[in-house]
Amino acid sequence: MVSMKDIAKACNVSVATVSKALNDHSDVSVETKQFIRNKAKELGYFPNSSARALKTNRTYNIGVLFVDEAASGLTHDYFAHVLDSFKVYAESKSYDITFINCQEKNGLTYLEHCRYRGFDGIVIACVDFYDPEVIELINSDIPVVTVDHAFDHRIAVVSNNVEGITSLVNYVYDMGHRKIAYIIGDDTSVTQNRIASFHRALSAHKIAVPDEYIKRSNYRNPENAEKLTYELLELKARPTCIFYPDDYSAIGGINALHSKNLDIPGDISVVGYDGIFVSQVLSPKLTTYAQNTTEIGHLAAGKLIELIENPRITVIERILVSGNVLPGESVGKLIS
Repeated sequence: MVSMKDIAKACNVSVATVSKALNDHSDVSVETKQFIRNKAKELGYFPNSSARALKTNRTYNIGVLFVDEAASGLTHDYFAHVLDSFKVYAESKSYDITFINCQEKNGLTYLEHCRYRGFDGIVIACVDFYDPEVIELINSDIPVVTVDHAFDHRIAVVSNNVEGITSLVNYVYDMGHRKIAYIIGDDTSVTQNRIASFHRALSAHKIAVPDEYIKRSNYRNPENAEKLTYELLELKARPTCIFYPDDYSAIGGINALHSKNLDIPGDISVVGYDGIFVSQVLSPKLTTYAQNTTEIGHLAAGKLIELIENPRITVIERILVSGNVLPGESVGKLIS
């Protein structure tokens, strides 16, 4: 294991200078700090976070990589509930969890930061999975479990979006709707699965979806959902039902419909996704798909701890977690 003494020898400086450089003390020049850090990286030096880790090679600390571009943080209903469930299960097994501070990594990559903190394993959720730093972490030897994104060689716990959208489409179809629009979220694997399932489910009912019925938005963006709803209302062949990327965005759509004095579901129907609490206290209650956040968090923590403690016998797999349709009151029955 590389020590500060080894770095000091390689850099021809004192151990004290190495310690100050690695801890960003102001009495060491920027050039010297960078030289020492580069040499430390070259030698493969990563300080452990505690003496316990030095003795057992286990910190009982799990890192959580959660990068929410919308800046909603843990007010993001879906991921907040998933991570709360993850935390409860991990703590029941005597593990702590620590959020990876993406803003203050002191120039380290995610992988370097995780090694610096001495995490036993990492759960990755709500992040750009194509970020080179994320790919580097995925390809490392650190145990990793991902949520809602799958890699071939990593365990993934994924909400069953194919089943979710298919169930909602079938419910709306059974209620008599044939003109169904969809405002979709950001271009992620989740969105790709949902939109493909939307088209496939309608195709099974021999319904083609006009291009103008598909609108691109963002997740948790009611303002943009409201704007796009107005665009759908201007179409000559106006849809009778609009799907939204999530329940929070659906609120923007509902506002647009109310501003046009349209009754829900008398004049037009609305469908959300997630099953957050607020969706069931709206009037009318939102028709949506409740994702099983408790099970997703529980499984992610359990599989990660299994991978940490028994890596040789832990199967690398993709686990699909089903939810259920909440019929609500926002989809009306059409009489043909």
